[in-house]
Amino acid sequence: MLAIGLLVLLHEGGHFFFAKLFGVRVEKFYLFFDPSIWKWDGSLFKFKPKNSDTQYGVGWLPLGGYCKIAGMIDESFDTEQMKQPEQPWEFRSKPAWQRLLIMIGGVLVNFLLALFIYSMILFHWGDTYIPVKDMTMGMKFNQEAKALGFQDGDILLGTDKGTFKDFSADLYRDLSEATRADIIRNGKQMSISLPGDLNLLGMLQSEPRFVSPLLPAEVDSVMPGSPAEKAGLDKGCKILAINGHDVDSYNEFTDQIARLRDVLTTATTTADSMKVRQVTIAYQRKDATCDTTDVTLNADLTLGFFAKSLAGLYKPYTREYGFFESIPAGVKYGWNVLAGYVGDMKYVFTADGAKSLGGFGAIGSLFPPMWDWYLFWKMTAFLSIILAFMNILPIPALDGGHVLFLAYEMITRRKPSETFMIRAEYVGFGILILLMVVANLNDILRWLGYL
Repeated sequence: MLAIGLLVLLHEGGHFFFAKLFGVRVEKFYLFFDPSIWKWDGSLFKFKPKNSDTQYGVGWLPLGGYCKIAGMIDESFDTEQMKQPEQPWEFRSKPAWQRLLIMIGGVLVNFLLALFIYSMILFHWGDTYIPVKDMTMGMKFNQEAKALGFQDGDILLGTDKGTFKDFSADLYRDLSEATRADIIRNGKQMSISLPGDLNLLGMLQSEPRFVSPLLPAEVDSVMPGSPAEKAGLDKGCKILAINGHDVDSYNEFTDQIARLRDVLTTATTTADSMKVRQVTIAYQRKDATCDTTDVTLNADLTLGFFAKSLAGLYKPYTREYGFFESIPAGVKYGWNVLAGYVGDMKYVFTADGAKSLGGFGAIGSLFPPMWDWYLFWKMTAFLSIILAFMNILPIPALDGGHVLFLAYEMITRRKPSETFMIRAEYVGFGILILLMVVANLNDILRWLGYL
């Protein structure tokens, strides 16, 4: 809520700034929407400074915010005002170039804000990551990747598009578009031919994933009172097998647990569920002796231990940035984030892409369960990039829709009629409501386990 509130406030502030700069009256400036309910006007808080034309406030519906600009057809659908004679302090009386700057002001602020936040993150915290080439245990690949020539344990170096930096979505993106992958296998560098058009969404959503860092199936810590503790597992033990299926890594262990979860979804009785939860674990102790034990997993099919993380296996690398170094580095970082996001938009128009849409639940899941300033600012910058891009899309009711009509006016020297603008606003608003319903419905279906 803090991140969204901050971004909405500054976005609307961008419109407000240019409106005031060009002498356009702003009637209302609101964080969140304030639809009236019965005799209540919908404002949680409002005030109007003396000698000001603007009422400032906070609405009760946290779906965004708005800056009501006089003489403009917007989401307020104030058609009565448009029937009155045109006034010099209204939006519609200003030159097209001024109206254009007013409309892109919010997007401009969000984009510049994201670049500024990324720059300050690099300046304050630096850039900390584990280089992919340093992951000497290599990677774990699924069957699709193995069909292309990858093998478990391969160390990824890069593709014909460039050298890999860290293990992130960019690595998947490069692999999906590359025609060659460079790897180290058994100490020797070699290359694998790739088709150049792999489905990125499929690579990310497949279970198991196309590729993930290989983690040893070694116990790092055990939760008190857990099935793992009752089974005699402690720090340093290695899982060798589960229900007779060999386990060569923690990746394989989680894959086997995922298969059990699939079986559990078909259980119709408590007895069936208990049968799935009762498993046989083979493991090796720190003294190299091996043992086998029967154990009942938790209801969510967890054993109750933690494996070593990447940070526990490899030493992270941190690049420090001075103040003036951080600015171009932050701009480059933000631009790469935007380019990746725009490139991935093509998947939205597929069946799987539509299912991947998320609403407020998905946004909330981006943030950690405990407060972390670094992740807060990083996610806020990412949301600012998304807000800027989504708002500039040429959809009526969004800033991009108004920009599209202004561009038409500047080229043809003719204004679209007010009747057309009002109808377009209704259509655009309907599209936005539909997208919001779909996105938040997806959140609910994911929570219920149907997606």
